[in-house]
Amino acid sequence: MLTPAFLIAALVAPAAPPDPVQADYEADVVIYGATSGGIAAAVQVRRMDQSVLLIEPSSHLGGLTTGGLGATDIGNKAAIGGISREFYTAVGEHYAHRENWNYQKPEQYDSRRGEVKLDPENPEPFWTFEPHVAMNIYEKWLQEVGVEPMMESPLDRGEGGVTMKDGRIVQIRLKDGSTVRGDVFIDATYEGDLMAAAGVSYHVGREAESVYGESYNGVRPALNYKNHRFVKPVDPYVTPGDPSSGVLPQVRSEPLPPSGSGDDGVQAYCFRLCATDVASNRIPWPKPEGYDESLYELLFRNFEAGDLRKPWNPVMMPNRKTDSNNNHAVSTDWIGQNHDYPEASDEERAEIVAAHENYQKGLMWSLANHPRVPAEVRNYFSQWGLPKDEFEATGGWPPQLYIREARRMIGQRVMTQADCLSEDVAEDPVGLAAYTMDSHNVWRYIDENGHVQNEGDVQQGGFPPYPIGYGSIVPKKEQATNLLVPVAMSASHIAYGSIRMEPVFMVLGQSAATAAVMAAEKDIPVQDVDYAALRERLLADGQILEWTGGGWRRAERVASKSLDGVVADDEDATFTGEWDRSVSIGPFVDRGYRAVEWDGNGEPPSATFTLKVPQEGQYVLRVGAPPHTNRTRSAFITVDDGTQRETAGTAIDQTAEGGEGAWRTLDGITVKPGSTVTVRLEAGRKGYTIADAVWLAPVGD
Repeated sequence: MLTPAFLIAALVAPAAPPDPVQADYEADVVIYGATSGGIAAAVQVRRMDQSVLLIEPSSHLGGLTTGGLGATDIGNKAAIGGISREFYTAVGEHYAHRENWNYQKPEQYDSRRGEVKLDPENPEPFWTFEPHVAMNIYEKWLQEVGVEPMMESPLDRGEGGVTMKDGRIVQIRLKDGSTVRGDVFIDATYEGDLMAAAGVSYHVGREAESVYGESYNGVRPALNYKNHRFVKPVDPYVTPGDPSSGVLPQVRSEPLPPSGSGDDGVQAYCFRLCATDVASNRIPWPKPEGYDESLYELLFRNFEAGDLRKPWNPVMMPNRKTDSNNNHAVSTDWIGQNHDYPEASDEERAEIVAAHENYQKGLMWSLANHPRVPAEVRNYFSQWGLPKDEFEATGGWPPQLYIREARRMIGQRVMTQADCLSEDVAEDPVGLAAYTMDSHNVWRYIDENGHVQNEGDVQQGGFPPYPIGYGSIVPKKEQATNLLVPVAMSASHIAYGSIRMEPVFMVLGQSAATAAVMAAEKDIPVQDVDYAALRERLLADGQILEWTGGGWRRAERVASKSLDGVVADDEDATFTGEWDRSVSIGPFVDRGYRAVEWDGNGEPPSATFTLKVPQEGQYVLRVGAPPHTNRTRSAFITVDDGTQRETAGTAIDQTAEGGEGAWRTLDGITVKPGSTVTVRLEAGRKGYTIADAVWLAPVGD
């Protein structure tokens, strides 16, 4: 059972006053939240010839898909069908026209997420895009199906904002006093506001590992060794070395709860910045009003401690723009500053969003201008800025904060880690999820050495797409019978981290809308919709409900001491460039492997392994790297034994297995008994380069 401190359940459902005589607005299906999932739902309702109202509390349409998140996160894109795939095909159709490439030629665009196909008559899905392209597609869709969204129409979340009768939502009241009635309601907000106001149970924060038996849920400082952490010692106190001076902003002064315990912390939010390095289209990073230098003291100290990594992850979009995300120790995620957001009032949320904007603007300005930032880093960030032709109403700044997680419904079924790993399989799938179990950091704390550290980052993958059950988008029947929740859906923290991707929200929005229409037509609870009929319609509309593309490779560890011969692990190697640790995909040797994504600029990152060849016996040289479709096809390997230098080809393809699974024998490479062999791996472009281990294996092993 969930502990009462973290379980937020409706003990008393909203009161049921007499039926209103007439509402200001009525429709068969009412959708609250014009996110990507809400828009997909609205389109599907109209395609099923029912009336729909699409209500958005803010002035922004499309959520994160139009708000800067153009680097589509999904994992295996073959798992995406239906309206969601239609969207990415429409993106592909746009970029298939050469005239839509304004700041570069399509041949110059380099992305590991897919090739540009210049054939507008036969467009294919394209997975990276500029924000305005997404907005144009959504606006065109809504116009085609005759839906005019009600913008800036927030729900009255106070008493009487939702009228319930006999377990059904009768009507909702908006803040302007207008009332809305529908046969079925869909909550497509990131926050789950309608769900909460209707008295449906939900959870905020991380469940303890004991709640659902999840090894990756709860407080997890021990898992925080892969990414987005401090790699140099940084003092957390206002006066370095003096705890009595207090801690710096954003650092937790209390000890962390025990590992595996639950808490009310929420993974960090940020704005997904669309940046450009095209001078004619670039707005310099603005210095926010009331700039507070103390907010960036950790950033400055981290640089001064020797961490010279550039703290962002700019994934290139077409036309020399980026979708820029958090990266490394101090970056765009404002860790620990969003925990009140899920339950905050609209006014309090606006203050939290404004504070995040102020912090992130100040961060980017500091990186480009502050004298305590190394000159090389300042010069780099000075070449970037906000695009003039995106988000013009807000000066190039994204209008949508990335609400990675807020409330999560506790519905008929709770998706958990076991679902992600296919240890438990939903028998009523309404879509597939395919991304790594991913959580951003939750806290900054002081570790046992008296240094600041980040906690909460979890990235565990290596599994195939898996089904999302219908029971996870409907409430418990005793709580609400005419509500579906495809975005703030029913999942544990760690499972939600895998499901919470924009393509999946569109998939679930379409499925929720299909079920809503079926329930409305038969006047039955959404929990009683005939799954066989629902499944038939979903498949007819192009949804993908089962994965048949192959099994999965559990991220298994292979002990180096179990391998005959001589092994040099990545822990023994020397590196140039910015490599991250990972354990996402196996098999790998010992504790994990290193990964780097090189953009082709400057010298390629490298990993160098050194091995001593035994005096007796015959050996072959093998390089280990767990293969995956997101790997490079052009890693370059050289071998030097002190007397000769040999190459193993100019294009080692790490997307495919070698003759020995994750091991690849370097054909034509000879090693001399008693020699010292140096193996150098250079990163390739377009995908991740993996450095795991090098193995001198006895011939015949």
